[in-house]
Amino acid sequence: MLSACGNQNMKPIETVEQVDIDRFMGDWYVIANIPTFIETGAYNAIESYAMNEDGTIATTFTFRDGAPDGELKTYKPTGFIVDEQSNALWGMQFIWPFKAEFRVIYLDDEYQTTIIGRSKRDYVWLMSRQPAIEDNRYSSLLAFIESQGYDISKVQKVPQIWSSSSATEIPVTDDSITDISIRNNGGAK
Repeated sequence: MLSACGNQNMKPIETVEQVDIDRFMGDWYVIANIPTFIETGAYNAIESYAMNEDGTIATTFTFRDGAPDGELKTYKPTGFIVDEQSNALWGMQFIWPFKAEFRVIYLDDEYQTTIIGRSKRDYVWLMSRQPAIEDNRYSSLLAFIESQGYDISKVQKVPQIWSSSSATEIPVTDDSITDISIRNNGGAK
């Protein structure tokens, strides 16, 4: 209970200054996270975003449950841009009417690596356009997550184990067709 009270008093994590929402759309491999209950034991997790005509963000979260060839799980929450000045603060709705906070707290200039956080410091997602990142890069991003007030002992790497056949089994959003080559080459890395 004291932990919950302490989290409510924590300063919100600052978002990045600006997100070019069109560049942010597409597929992101989940490299590491503090998993929610649905993500525990996930392999080959991918978060895909596509802008809807009404300004909401169609989100498709897919992963294999428990193993690279485990059951394919798919969730389709809807994202809502809360701060339209920066496009870096969203609400993510899995069940109406509840929206979870979704903060873009890190985004590299090339839109290849991002970190999504929450002010409660309960969940975090490190994502990349590639299924793997270099160890030294991972370490520096983990240090960044820790600097934001997270307990990094809770951060877990998400196994990204791709074969050429499994890469084509994950649904691809219309806006991410160009990322198919990344997925097909993922097993070679």
